[in-house]
Amino acid sequence: MAQEWNIRPRGHVCSICAQPFVDKKPCVSVLRETEDAYERLDCHLSCWQSTPRDWEPFSMWEGEYEAPSPVQARNEPVKKDTAEGLLRRLITLEDPAMSNVVYVLAVMLERGKQLIERDAKPHESGGVLRVYEHKKSGDTFVVLDPRLRLDRLGEVQQQVVALLSGTHSLSVETGTSTRETGSAIPDVQRESVPTEASPL
Repeated sequence: MAQEWNIRPRGHVCSICAQPFVDKKPCVSVLRETEDAYERLDCHLSCWQSTPRDWEPFSMWEGEYEAPSPVQARNEPVKKDTAEGLLRRLITLEDPAMSNVVYVLAVMLERGKQLIERDAKPHESGGVLRVYEHKKSGDTFVVLDPRLRLDRLGEVQQQVVALLSGTHSLSVETGTSTRETGSAIPDVQRESVPTEASPL
């Protein structure tokens, strides 16, 4: 079974013909489930339609390729980290204890129109694997929706606020949040956390 969480960047050339994508032209993005990961393929629409396959995609969507923005000038100040940076770090840690926090962060970014949900598949745990695509970068995030109970929502929201405000930090060794006077995640901006009864 592939990892429950992961991030897959968008390709800039077709996975089938190896020709570069053209800005604002249609493309097909596909996730293929392997034994231990999700392989992402980005293809020209014509290549995807004309190439025979002996496998079924885990998830597939059509979109429009967006060329990456030019690299920032060296003298431009580094932008502060946000919920997106925290989400990327937590997914990298692969700590099941943080699944509720990861999901709430993904919902925040979806509401902020930074992530777009592309697919949802049932998971053996009883939850749902949600496939999100980053609106600007095209990166794919596979996030487990743990079907968070309403009586746990307040606690998870407080945990998210604490991590974003710097009153809690992530311990890379254990993958858990620990209380500290300083923050191990510097320059994190506070973002609004969903306050309704449910993030769904």
